[in-house]
Parts: sequence; structure tokens; C-alpha cells
Amino acid sequence: MNEIPQVNRWIVSFSVVLATFMVVLDSTIVNVALPHISGSMSSTVEEGTWTLTLYLVANAIILPMTGWLARQFGRKRLLILSVAGFTTFSFLCGLAPNLLTLIIFRVFQGFTGGAMQPLSQAIMLEAFPPEERGKAMAAWGICIVAAPILGPVIGGWLTDSYSWRWIFYINIPIGIVSLFLINMFVYDPPYLKLQKTHGINYWGIGMLAVGMGALQIVLDQGQQKDWFSSNLIVILMLIAAVMLISFIIREMLIKNPIVDLRIFRDQSFSVGVILITAVGFVLYGSMVALPIILQTLFGYPALETGIVMAPRGLGSLLFTPIVGILISRTDARWMSGFGMALCAITMFWFGLLNLNLGYWDLFWPQVFQGVALSLLFVPLTTLAMRNISKEEMGNATSIFNLMRNIGGSVGIATAATMLERNRQTYTNILGAHVTPYDHNSQQMIGGLQSMLTSAGIDPVTAGERSYAMVFGFVQRQAAMLSFIDLMRLFGIFFIILLPLLWLTRAAKPKSPAA
Repeated sequence: MNEIPQVNRWIVSFSVVLATFMVVLDSTIVNVALPHISGSMSSTVEEGTWTLTLYLVANAIILPMTGWLARQFGRKRLLILSVAGFTTFSFLCGLAPNLLTLIIFRVFQGFTGGAMQPLSQAIMLEAFPPEERGKAMAAWGICIVAAPILGPVIGGWLTDSYSWRWIFYINIPIGIVSLFLINMFVYDPPYLKLQKTHGINYWGIGMLAVGMGALQIVLDQGQQKDWFSSNLIVILMLIAAVMLISFIIREMLIKNPIVDLRIFRDQSFSVGVILITAVGFVLYGSMVALPIILQTLFGYPALETGIVMAPRGLGSLLFTPIVGILISRTDARWMSGFGMALCAITMFWFGLLNLNLGYWDLFWPQVFQGVALSLLFVPLTTLAMRNISKEEMGNATSIFNLMRNIGGSVGIATAATMLERNRQTYTNILGAHVTPYDHNSQQMIGGLQSMLTSAGIDPVTAGERSYAMVFGFVQRQAAMLSFIDLMRLFGIFFIILLPLLWLTRAAKPKSPAA
């Protein structure tokens, strides 16, 4: 077998992290430009959301196949094809003349980008010895945590200053640099050639593609379609359940599975997957809830919303390198536990907000949440992958990233649904007190009516507008209470999961050499 050339592991890390950063950034950068895209292509915003939905569908289909594809075609070759394809389709998305063309290019962009996260993580974990993997995951974690937060800021700035097409063109120089570095410094390990399987599991690929595609559409469109009151959602949910259960049974029985589920025999990996799914659930759920509140209740434009949310990325950027250093000297379970507890505290902190909040009321809880996510994400990944062999690393990282993304999709769907349903509930509860028999509400309505009348509005119109204004106050308060309930629920969720950390097996930190 050929020897792998000795390359500085940090150069290898930078090569693959650059590609991953580009993909993760693209998952959120399009969101803020959606109204501009829909407007320029004479379509509704709801039609425009298919550029997001089908991108996520394609991403979810390819993600669990990554380990198998790497064995079939080689890890370096697959990574180069993925980066080249993603960069090319980014350019074509920027040139798209109509919405249908853009959606098609976004689907291919999702297919080519789906493999990059698990590939880059596997390469970095393999480049470092087990006792130094925390440093590698710290570098990788910065892009996973910070990129989704930077996406809306960069996307809003590019859209407002130039055009929505530049949110795709920005990937071109990053992709070219990444391609050059990967070609120069990344090499396939010798054992990978021995793992190549003969024949293609067409049934497995078909079940996985249909099942994951149906599931992603359900999670992304469920709230808009009112979940199970929609026949489409019910049918897609049944298809997803049947296909994915059949896929799991088949993969457990055949000799060369696409996704080797036997890896769940490792207890630390199994618990790590459960916890990273939960982290994705809360991280992405809270990231969706806060912009909704800022834009609907406080009238923040897209760019300012992104800037207000940036402190979470700042906390992660500042603290993740420190976590990478500490993790080799500390029990990773204690670090993850502290991170989980701090995440719960920040969620309850958000639960103390009200309609009088200002910038600094959101700044500090987000900074501490960024620190908490660093303390949680890096040690958790290290714990989950501690006992995984190099031969199983590609399969393990595919499953790990898939479950984090599924957790994120469920979190987004849960947050959107709970915000809307609880808002309706609180509107009914609070609105029940606005009656002709309630002294306080009548006093407020009378004051508003007098103010409008003194401004030159006739009494009848002033009366109608005063009632409308009071109803607007009720709706704003109801939306805020709904947000507070959601944040507190996320905090309780973290506390419930905390004991699971001690089901993992943490290695003792090595003593420094004399």
C-alpha cells in the first residue's frame, strides 16, 4: 500500500473547513433574500420557499449516503466533485432567469453540498490522534455554529447593497480556493481502497431517497399546510414512515449496507447521536423563533435582524478555541454538562424578556449561549467519536450530521408551530378581557378614541380604530408570551437531557509528560 504524504494537519483542516463553511453558510444566507428573489421572478413568497425546501430535501437524501459513496469513489475524489459541483451550481443559481430554473439548480446544489459536512469531519478526525481530536472539532465547530448566524447578516448586506444573485456568487472564490487546497493537501487513507463494495444497492438508495425526501417536505411545509389537516402532509408522512422503516430493516439484514447501523452498538456514539439531535432541535428552533419575533413584533428589517443575532456567533468564535485546548485536560462529560446547563440558563433568560426589550437585552444571553454551544458541541462530538475506528469514521460522521440536521428541521417545525398555536391561544385568553364590562379596557379604548378625535378623526372612525389598536396590543402581547413559553420549554428540554451525558464513556485525560 502507498504511504500517505505527511502534510501539516492544520493545513488539511483548513482545506476541508473552508468547503464546509461555504455549505453551512448557504443553508441560511438565502432566507433573508427570499422576498427579493420572489419579487424579481414574479412569484409569491410561498412559491419561493421551494428554493429552500428542495435544497434541504436534496441535502438530506445525500447526507446519510456519504460514507458509502466515499468507499465507492474515494473520499478525496468525492470531496472534489462535491466542491466543484456546489461551486458550479452556485454560479448557475446566480444566473437563473426564472424560479423553476433556480429551484432545479438549488436541488443540484443540495445534492453536491450534502456530502461535504460528514466528509470534512471524517478527514479532520482522522488527521488528528484521539487525544487531539477536541482541537480539530473546535475548528470544525466554529463553522457549524457560527456560519448559520453569519448567513443572515451577509445575505442581508449583499441583497440590500448589490443583488440577491450575489448570495450565490460569493461561493465561487471560496469554492475555487477550497478545490485548490483539497487537491494539494488531502489524500485518501490506504484502507479506504479495501472497503470498496461491488454492486449498487438500488433498493436501499431508493427507499432512503424517497423516505428522507418525504420527511423533509413534511417538516418544512407542515406548519404552512396545518399539519395533519392536509391530505398531502398525511400521505407524505405515511410514505416517509414506510420507506424509512423498510430501509432500516433492509440495512440491518444485508452484508454491505449503504448506512451501517451496527455502529449504534457503541454506547457513547448512540448517546452522542441522541444528544446532538437534541442540540440541533434547540439551536435551530431558537434561531428561527428569535428572528420571527424581531421582524413581526418590533419591525426589524432583515439586515438588522441578522446583526442582532450575531452575538451568538461571537460567543462561539471567541470560546471554541479555548474549549479545544481544555478538552484534552478535562473530562469531556463535565464540559458538555456545563454547556448544557448554561444553554438551559440562557433559554430561561430569554424567557424573562418582554415587549420593552432593547439590543443589550438580547446581546448578553446570546453571547453566553454561543459560549454554551461551544462547551456542548465540541466535547459532545469528541465523546461520540472517541471509540470509532478510522474505517468506520465516514459512516459515523454521516449519521452524526444527518441526525443533527433532522433535529434542526424538527426544531424549526416545532418552533414555528408552537409560536403560531400559542399566539392564537393567548389571543383568545387576553381578548376575553377586552369587553364593554371591563373597566380597564374601556378606559384604554376611551383614551385612544379621545386622542384620535383630537387629531381630527371623526368619532365613528376613531372608535373603530381604537378597538383595532387595542386588538393589536393584545396580539403583540400574545406573540411575546408564546415566544417566552417556547424558550422556557427549550430550557426544560436541556435539563431533562442532562443525565444522558453520563451514559457515555469518557477516557481519562492524559497526564502531561515529565
